[in-house]
Amino acid sequence: MIIFDDKKQNLFFPLTLNRSVGDLRCGILKLRQRLEELLDAEDTTFWIDPDLQDLYKTRHPDWKINEPANQGTLMVNSRLKPSSESISAIKDLKPNQGLVQGDDLIAFYAPKTISELPTALELKAAGIELIPSQLTLYQNLSELINDNERLIRLDFEQFFYDQDNYFETEPGVTVLNPYYIWIGENVSLNPGCVLDASEGPIIIDEGTTVLPNAVICGPAYIGKKSLIKVGAKIYEGTSIGPVCKVGGEVEESIIQAYSNKQHDGFLGHSYIGEWVNIGAGSSNSDLKNTYKNVKFYSYASGEKIDSGTMFLGSMVGDYVKLGINTSVNTGCVIGFGCNLWSSDLIADFIPDFSWGRASQLTKYRFEAFCETAKLVKKRRGLDLSPEEIALFKKIWELNNG
Repeated sequence: MIIFDDKKQNLFFPLTLNRSVGDLRCGILKLRQRLEELLDAEDTTFWIDPDLQDLYKTRHPDWKINEPANQGTLMVNSRLKPSSESISAIKDLKPNQGLVQGDDLIAFYAPKTISELPTALELKAAGIELIPSQLTLYQNLSELINDNERLIRLDFEQFFYDQDNYFETEPGVTVLNPYYIWIGENVSLNPGCVLDASEGPIIIDEGTTVLPNAVICGPAYIGKKSLIKVGAKIYEGTSIGPVCKVGGEVEESIIQAYSNKQHDGFLGHSYIGEWVNIGAGSSNSDLKNTYKNVKFYSYASGEKIDSGTMFLGSMVGDYVKLGINTSVNTGCVIGFGCNLWSSDLIADFIPDFSWGRASQLTKYRFEAFCETAKLVKKRRGLDLSPEEIALFKKIWELNNG
């Protein structure tokens, strides 16, 4: 099987400026991980943006990346919204068939050895029967945020419910509905914390520490080696990636790996990238005073689009730093590598590598950005690789001519 990004990764910018669509987390797993498991893949190759190839080959030397697809290889779009219907439809495909939605390819069998993604017309000319489908492909980050709660439930039932569970009732820990709680190895639950799975499952992955008086309400996922701070309030629909530090109030949000929101403040209906730091007292809005649908900036269209929902917070690219007491408006998109502070309301769209107050933005010098990124990664025992620097330089140049 090949899981492919279909050249529409800009629908998910800024999060996919430096990662494959398949590496977006939604629910407990990343999109590609879930497809591999649900489709029973024995051997998976990944087709990604060529600009990401060097970085991915360095990070994942054992992966097969952008290798040709042999005749008869099952090709599956990384944007596929997983459901029993979508998985069954793909499993029912015959070797001379494919599923399409308009011009979008959902899944198909390669008609011959191919090295790049064909168009629907090219597949049809090669003898592939194209079956129109009502299956859903994700179109933006807002859709992932709003599907997160459903996928936490699905992932728990599919992949965690029957796995070895290190759950033990600790003195002073309050547990509601323990049968819907999965605890990984070496998890520390401190006195006074509350795990409330009465409305959905809670998964706390291995090596995580939950400090006193923190409350976690399911459905929720806490990634490996994360730290949930004293008095934190983690509400339903929240997925926190590995090695994160989270405090304050978080609701219906997705946080990728290595990001920190350690202090008081509200984060709601948001998608946060990696290596993000949100300063003390910072909060975002996820509901307009008018209760109308939230619009947000789309990199793909270059204008604001309707999210179709009343609830949408912020979408924050990797390596963003927000100073203390920053306020982020409803539907705000903050680009890759920004460093922002002051009491000015951060709203609408902040371009990649912006620096300063929301009302007085300048461009972040690339050398200064790299210096900070190196220091941040060094604290986790990691280095900023030459491949990362080359990719980040390309992103910076797109914004600076």
